[in-house]
Amino acid sequence: MCAPAFLATDRTPLARSSFLFTSESVSEGHPDKVADQISDAVVDLFLSKDPEARVACETLTTTQLVVLAGEVRGLGMIDRDGNWAPGAREEIQTVVRETVRRIGYEQEGFHWQNLHFENHLHPQSSQIAQGVDASGNKDEGAGDQGIMFGYATDETPDLMPATLYYSHKILERMAADRHAGTAPFLEPDAKSQVTLAYENEMPVRATALVVSTQHAPDYYWHDGAGDPEKYAVLRDYVIGVFHDILPPGFVTDATVIHVNPTGRFEIGGPDGDAGVTGRKIIVDTYGGASPHGGGAFSGKDPTKVDRSAAYITRYLAKNVVAAGLARRCTIQLSYAIGVAEPLSVYVDLHGTGSVAESVLETVLPQLVRLTLRGIRTHLGLNKPIYQRSAAYGHFGRQPDDEGGFSWEKTDLVEALKAAVA
Repeated sequence: MCAPAFLATDRTPLARSSFLFTSESVSEGHPDKVADQISDAVVDLFLSKDPEARVACETLTTTQLVVLAGEVRGLGMIDRDGNWAPGAREEIQTVVRETVRRIGYEQEGFHWQNLHFENHLHPQSSQIAQGVDASGNKDEGAGDQGIMFGYATDETPDLMPATLYYSHKILERMAADRHAGTAPFLEPDAKSQVTLAYENEMPVRATALVVSTQHAPDYYWHDGAGDPEKYAVLRDYVIGVFHDILPPGFVTDATVIHVNPTGRFEIGGPDGDAGVTGRKIIVDTYGGASPHGGGAFSGKDPTKVDRSAAYITRYLAKNVVAAGLARRCTIQLSYAIGVAEPLSVYVDLHGTGSVAESVLETVLPQLVRLTLRGIRTHLGLNKPIYQRSAAYGHFGRQPDDEGGFSWEKTDLVEALKAAVA
């Protein structure tokens, strides 16, 4: 009997060595990123009071309005009877306004002092708590079911996809210049997009670069409107950032460049478009170069596998590539709510490995216990370290002295080499 035409009879992958690939990023002032940073500021506040706090905080931003909703638990904020501690709600409002102020919103349509704030957070459901908390002989269970992916590639020094890496760096540089006052024509809301040509599976040049940035009045020129001289200042500045951020020779005369292609962009941020926590998950992870399990990170404490398991899979994949065991690595974990151990461990080296994937699927859980408690302990996740991750990507960042970005460490390299030798 012949196999149906739609079934592959040869499972050998046909790797492409030459292609174009694109990723985008959004700035700290993008409305969805404002929401992410506020949600993670709330997570940090709770964890600063109680390392075992539970937070699931969603944020909505729009014109002169920030709304919080979700469920929380944590000593110092909510007592054991589910009542708010004295001053706790005021503390939440303070960190929300401070987050908006730090981003730079002092505009008529969105101002950290004048915006209306609503707090609809409430105590965590006892039925969720009973499935997640450790008790008796029961280990701490996953805070939800789900699948999580981690990825690493040798395209950049931080082992990130180059298209996303440079998209982030462009906007980070623009934000730094805005805060420093060296680019006073920039406002907080911005987006970038980078298209790179790959040859022999490595990026070699930029074929298209896009930035759309909110700007001061009149810094645009479109269909005869605006100020062409001011727009030239803005455009020349952005092109200069492209040359500074991308490797030498990547930006050529053939690179297609768009700077504010729609023209005027003075109304931006939450005043221009509503923002909601968790709508930029591909920007947060790998720019489309790797699968994503679907769950967002921001607003969630580290008992939520959407966050902690995504961090540990990145950590493991990065260490595999850093150890020279592969040039690319994707790892998937899956969990069931209330169950401590992962249901599955999957490794894909994309044909670039020097060791069998099945070997790593056996070895990795022996090096790091992949229960929620094991992950939180190994990476030191019960700390107020999350707001800093809520803009410019959760991955490809440098570990800091306070414990932030611990999942970016490559301290498992020697153990991995020894385990597979």
